[in-house]
Amino acid sequence: MIGKVRLPKGVKPPDHVAIIPDGNRRWAQRKRVPTLVGHRKGFDAATELVRASRDLGIHTLTLWAFSTENWNRSKREVDYLMKLYHDMIDENLKEAHKQKSQIVHLGRKERIPKSLAKKIVKAEEETANYKRHILNVALDYGGQDEILRAIRQWLEESGKLKASGKDLFEEIGKYHGKYPIYKFSEYLDTGGQPYPYPDLTIRTSGEQRTSGLLLWQAAYSEFYFEKKNFPDFTPERLRQAIIEFSGRKRRFGGD
Repeated sequence: MIGKVRLPKGVKPPDHVAIIPDGNRRWAQRKRVPTLVGHRKGFDAATELVRASRDLGIHTLTLWAFSTENWNRSKREVDYLMKLYHDMIDENLKEAHKQKSQIVHLGRKERIPKSLAKKIVKAEEETANYKRHILNVALDYGGQDEILRAIRQWLEESGKLKASGKDLFEEIGKYHGKYPIYKFSEYLDTGGQPYPYPDLTIRTSGEQRTSGLLLWQAAYSEFYFEKKNFPDFTPERLRQAIIEFSGRKRRFGGD
């Protein structure tokens, strides 16, 4: 376990950081080890980053664990990943109780193994009243899928397919006092969170795309593309990303 990381004096941490942890398999290829070893190293890196995010003063951390497209991988790889996610929930639930942090699942539950879904629901229920931090685990998650599920939920709750949708355009707040937060956002997986919109989105491995993470919520997120593969993305590199982010000017379409 590493020591605590701290930001320089005067640097304000973002309220919400989202991470797209890419490059476990490429890391394994370069190290000439099995792919599954790369995923294990990625899991270890994620565990350290969750702890570091709290030390750095980040309230909400979103980690994309498994996308709706990742089911296309081999059964052996998917099964191993699902086992890792069992361990991830167990590990983070212990930490969550100590740190008074809430665990929230973003994505579908009906397609993941029942034992894992049950474990996730248990973690969500046990931490539901914690307010100090939020850890969003995006598992079987896709940005387009989330929006479609949100629309379906609204239609079901409205009780009619011919609902006008006017209430979805209602503004219920402002993001950083500038960008409107619409009623629709309450139907998304991050609905009800104090900081549903990521201020900073980080993708590792040098790829420069979001692949749909938090499509709606990330409209005004700042992006940081890290060249190193995820297993090598340390808390210190997270710290550096935040320092770089702190120097950006965010206008939200205004002056």
